[in-house]
Amino acid sequence: MGKIIPAFIPHAGCPHQCVFCNQKTISGQQVSGVEAAKTQIEKYGKWVQPSINNEIAFYGGSFTALPRDFQENLLKLGNTYLDKGWAGSIRLSTRPDYINDEELALLKKYRVTLVELGAQSLDDKVLVLAERGHTAQDVANAVRLLRKYNFKVGLQFMIGLPGQDEASFKNTIARGLALKPDIVRIYPLLVIKDTPLAKSFEEGKYTPLTLDEAVKECYEAYAAFTAAGITVIRMGLQPDAELMKIGNILAGPFHPSFGELVKSYGYKIKVEKIIADLPQGDYTIVITVPSKLASIVRGMNKCNVKAWEASGKIKVEFQEGPNFEVTHYDRKTL
Repeated sequence: MGKIIPAFIPHAGCPHQCVFCNQKTISGQQVSGVEAAKTQIEKYGKWVQPSINNEIAFYGGSFTALPRDFQENLLKLGNTYLDKGWAGSIRLSTRPDYINDEELALLKKYRVTLVELGAQSLDDKVLVLAERGHTAQDVANAVRLLRKYNFKVGLQFMIGLPGQDEASFKNTIARGLALKPDIVRIYPLLVIKDTPLAKSFEEGKYTPLTLDEAVKECYEAYAAFTAAGITVIRMGLQPDAELMKIGNILAGPFHPSFGELVKSYGYKIKVEKIIADLPQGDYTIVITVPSKLASIVRGMNKCNVKAWEASGKIKVEFQEGPNFEVTHYDRKTL
């Protein structure tokens, strides 16, 4: 499996100030020029074994909304490293309302193979409150056009957006599944300093999700997409040095290992369902799991094990094996 060699171009090309967005803080990158992108590619590329399976990635801005010459200069830069054998293709992120035939022909010319769309929600009311400046139909239109040109498609969604209730979120998941993206990212909404959302939070007009609420909602989306064969490549923001500076995150469900918390929650409820179906008795639950997954299944500070054993009727044992499997026996019958 290949690696990503990223270059962040914060806010470059973006025609809107979404209520939640401060890309310079989120990405840790303050400059969005070609030389800055080159510096980043050189920096990260040194850590990666050259391979055609690697990808040069332009993140952070709305790539296809950039001035055409800036786009082309960035793509030429990326192709320089493709020609050197560092990577075999380019991927980028952009807005769904800046996808058209002319743009996609340009991306094809410069060996872009995957385009991620910042959908965030597929509920128009939520998109208006987030000041996204596009509609759910714009996302569907963009996906259709990307498929026409045989691009792989990524969709990025957020949970905890203003005006996003349970019904809205479930509708977004359902509509996202219908679009059949190749990959998905899911981010819990954080209140970042120097954003319109920060002002709403300080005025008491916006209340972020708790960490437990965000984990639960994110798991619902993660489970739905993975069940459909769609890869969820990330959950939660990358905890880089800039984002982690004191005072940058004002509120919200941030955790440096958010994705692991989501997966751990999934194992928690799977085992809970098995326990709930057991007849009356004192049981030992034997969980077989690969060693690399054991800590996630146990939960942070063994929180899952503690929850399973809380009744006093259940004891949990772990053993190593190739696959996750749960068996049980009634201690009274031994």
